[in-house]
Amino acid sequence: MRNVPLAEVDRVERAVLPIGTDYPPGHLLDWHEHRRAQFLYGATGVMVVDTAHGTWTVPPERAVLVPAGTRHRVGMLGVSTRSLYVEPDAVPWWPATCTVVEVSPLLRELLAVAVGFEADYSRSGREGAVATLLLHEIGAGAPLPFHLRLPDSADLARLCRAYLAAPDAGVTNAAWAARAALSERALTRRFRIETGDSPAVWRGRARLLAAVPLLRTRSVTEVSGRLGYASPAAFTAAFTRTFGTPPSRFATRPGAGAYRASDRLVARGTTAPPPARPGGGGGAVRRTRRPPAGPRRQRGAVVLPAGPAPHEESDLPHPVAFPRAARHPRTGLAPHRVRAVGRRPPPPRRAGGREPARAPGGGAASAERRPADRGLRGRLPVGR
Repeated sequence: MRNVPLAEVDRVERAVLPIGTDYPPGHLLDWHEHRRAQFLYGATGVMVVDTAHGTWTVPPERAVLVPAGTRHRVGMLGVSTRSLYVEPDAVPWWPATCTVVEVSPLLRELLAVAVGFEADYSRSGREGAVATLLLHEIGAGAPLPFHLRLPDSADLARLCRAYLAAPDAGVTNAAWAARAALSERALTRRFRIETGDSPAVWRGRARLLAAVPLLRTRSVTEVSGRLGYASPAAFTAAFTRTFGTPPSRFATRPGAGAYRASDRLVARGTTAPPPARPGGGGGAVRRTRRPPAGPRRQRGAVVLPAGPAPHEESDLPHPVAFPRAARHPRTGLAPHRVRAVGRRPPPPRRAGGREPARAPGGGAASAERRPADRGLRGRLPVGR
């Protein structure tokens, strides 16, 4: 069933009634309660569930279990829900307080199938089997710590609800104590008794829970600055330590995540998908990307147009391919090929790799004047 009020089908004799509902952004379901227990799953968006005893923030693709007869209200932030309304007798293990739970891939697919059922679906056929399996999967769900307990006393509860509406890192225990007409020590003692945490710890957790809806449309850096954290790293560490998952898991900008490698290539000026291989032999012809025409700057160096291979006619024993950015800026040659202007060229090499001996006048010495020991390094004085 889709977008059907529960009151119209509540009396149908089925243990599980699946209903899918689409809500406009910012919609608020004001205070109400159900005769049945409710499994509230948000396929998209973020939900904030409030009761008299606490608040639960439900991230995307998670769910919250609401006990039967619990008065609550739900804030919808771009949410499309898949709800199951369950007879209390069918789920004696249902928690006594609201609980945020993980939703497995199997449970997610079962919910998508179940919302297509009619109210009086067959209990003995496929629909009945899916409804039974849904309850088994819900019972196996792992609870998540996305909740915040509220104090029982009215004065402290007002302080907490005002802080949830506008989290501020500058609020101190002294400010709260002055508003509650208490000393700081009395405020901390009462707060610990009613919530189990100190006021400072409670406010820190409240700021982290307020980050979950903000991450829908803002980056981690923007959210960390808005909530008063010194750096995105400090915010990420606190969020991960408290909830067991990094905030980047919930940072889903509209349109983000659909940016694929093919989009990145097209953005850089390459063409779209490569053509098919001629003859239909399977696969595609690999198309190489050509660099843009003209010089471009790489870390301060100018890349010159392509020339001959840098190791051609090289004096090195092995060819070495120098990067283009390392070539000489005027000649375009690799460093080992550049000759200083005006320097006398070296003498030719012999077949054995040894240079000919030089006479004192600058010419080559004759073979008779060369030393007998050719294994010596260097040359002996001429005339020895």
